[in-house]
Amino acid sequence: MSFPQLLAAAESARAKHRATAKSIIFLHQWGGPGQHETFDPKPDAPDNVRGWYKATKTKLPGVVFGERIPKLAAMADKLCVVRCMQHAMKNHNSAGYYSLTGVAPATDDQRLRDSLDLFPAYGSIVDKLAPAPKGAATFVAYPHVIADGSITPGQHASFLGKAHSPLFVNQDPNRSDFKLPELTLPDSLSAERLGNRTDILKLIDEQSDLLETSLVAQGLDESYQKAVAMLTSPRFKQAFDLSKESKKTRDAYGRTTYGQGCLLARRVVEAGAKFVNVYFSRAIGGKGQGWDYHGFRGEDVPARLDELLPMTDQTLPALITDLDERGLLDSTLVVWVGEFGRTPRISSNGGRDHWPQCYSAVLVGGGAKKGFVYGASDKIGAYATTGQARPEDLAATMFEALGIDPETEIRDKLNRPLPIARGKPLRELFA
Repeated sequence: MSFPQLLAAAESARAKHRATAKSIIFLHQWGGPGQHETFDPKPDAPDNVRGWYKATKTKLPGVVFGERIPKLAAMADKLCVVRCMQHAMKNHNSAGYYSLTGVAPATDDQRLRDSLDLFPAYGSIVDKLAPAPKGAATFVAYPHVIADGSITPGQHASFLGKAHSPLFVNQDPNRSDFKLPELTLPDSLSAERLGNRTDILKLIDEQSDLLETSLVAQGLDESYQKAVAMLTSPRFKQAFDLSKESKKTRDAYGRTTYGQGCLLARRVVEAGAKFVNVYFSRAIGGKGQGWDYHGFRGEDVPARLDELLPMTDQTLPALITDLDERGLLDSTLVVWVGEFGRTPRISSNGGRDHWPQCYSAVLVGGGAKKGFVYGASDKIGAYATTGQARPEDLAATMFEALGIDPETEIRDKLNRPLPIARGKPLRELFA
C-alpha cells in the first residue's frame, strides 16, 4: 500500500538533483584576488581600505564593481556574484586544496603535500559518477600544475585512481604551435587493433614523451579504453586546434595564456567535456603570474593590478559573450573563484595579505540567477554580514548543477565511504 508513496519520494529525490548544466568551466584564480579590487569594492571606506581604485556602477541598483573591470560591470545583469565566501585556511597550498576539492585539510599548513590520502578534484568525481559520452574527456585541465613551494593537492583523481585524472595539457594555448599532445596512430596500427591491450601499451612506450604532458597517458594502464576512444574521435581532438577560430574571436579573448585558455575551454565544452579547470597562473604572484599582491620586496602593487585586472576584464566577458552567442551559456556553468581574498586594510608593505574570512566568487550561466548578488560584507569588506558560502557549499552547488547528488558517496583507499561534498547546495543562486 505504501508503494505509490515510495515512487513519489523517489521522483522527488530525482527532481531535487535535476541538472541545470551539462558542463562546468572552473576558472581558478591562483593567488587569491582581492574582493575590494573586483566584485566588492568599498568606495566610501578610508583610503587604506578603499585601495588604489574607485568603483564602477553596474546596471543593478546599489551594486558597484571595481573601477578596473568596467566590461564586467556593464554585464552585471548576467552575473551571479557571491560576496560571502569564507573559510579559515590562510596558506596557499591548504586553501588551494580546499578550493579545488571542497574539502578542508586537517590543518592549515603551507607544507601540505600532495598524496593519495587527500580528496580528488571536482572533475575527477564527475568522471567517476557522470562521465562524458565515449570519445570525449570528461575532465580537462590546463595549462599549469599550480604550486607554492610544493605541488598543490587537489589537481587529480587521488584515491579514485588515475583512470579519473584529467586530460592534462601542460602547454601554452597562446603559442602558435599549440596542439593537443596526443597518441597518434602509426600507419601499421589500425583503430581496430587498439582493442588489444598489448598494442596500446606498446604505443604508449614508443611515444613516451607524451607522459610528460598528458595525465591521460599516465592513467592508460588503468583506463586505456577511454584513451582509445579519444584517439578515434576527430571532433574532440579538433577542439584543441585554436587555428580554427577567427582572428577576431581570438583577439576578443586576449592573446594571453589565460585568454586563449578560456577560449579553449569553450571549444572543449562544445566537444563534450563536462568539467574544465583553467588555471589562471602557475605561481601565486609576481609579474606575469597570479593574484598574490602583498607588496613584498618593494613590489609595485598598482602596476601588478594594472596587469591582472584588465586581463580579467577582457577574458571573462569574452567567454561569457561567446558562450551566449553560441547557445552554450544556458547549459554551461562558469565559476570564477580563487582560494581566498585579500585583507581589508592595505599593509605597511603597500599591498594586501591573505584573507579567507570573506571573499567573492562569480557564477554565470548553467541555471544560475542573472543580475543577482548573494550575501553582503561589512563596511570594510572584512566579514560577511549576510549569507554564508564555504568551498564545500560551492562544491555541493556545482555537483547538484550537473545533476549529481552531493550526498553521493565514494570510497577512499581504506574503503571508507565519503560524501562527495561536505556542504549544502546554494540553491538561492539558481532560478
